[in-house]
Amino acid sequence: MLKDAAILGSMALLVLVAGCQQTIPKEALILTATTLEEREYQSRYFDTTDERMILSASAGVLQDLGFTLEESETELGFLVASKDRDATDAAQVTGAVVMALLFGANVPVDHHQKIRVALIVNPSLDGERTHVRVKIQRKVWNTQNQVSNVETISDVSLYQGFFNRLSKSVFLEAHNI
Repeated sequence: MLKDAAILGSMALLVLVAGCQQTIPKEALILTATTLEEREYQSRYFDTTDERMILSASAGVLQDLGFTLEESETELGFLVASKDRDATDAAQVTGAVVMALLFGANVPVDHHQKIRVALIVNPSLDGERTHVRVKIQRKVWNTQNQVSNVETISDVSLYQGFFNRLSKSVFLEAHNI
């Protein structure tokens, strides 16, 4: 009798756990036109197979731009860098002051942000070039130290500027200048 109760209890627990299993929505695995556009401006090919040199040049460019290297894995062709910046927005502050004066409300406003860059380097499919992909994200905290915004930066000019600097740096490193 005790054995039957244990088996029944185990089966009930198994059904309960299986019923709580989350599945990945089908749309989460579909590449949209926007995703492909993002990949396009976040990526560049360089006419070299020296991945270490590309990583070194990338690290130098990011440091020149004020980023601090957080993680670097040469064997995997991966690095992460970040920098902290002020996120105060005059319009937000003005709105918060108006709300405080009219309603006595304490409205939090954006205070500081962390801009984070993830970079991956790998060989191209033809084996004659190196593919570099960069993703820039920012996380914003408000005056109550709560995260108020997390977003991927989609300003194409930022990516173009980074890749222009990286191209120059790769050229200089390749020619030992």
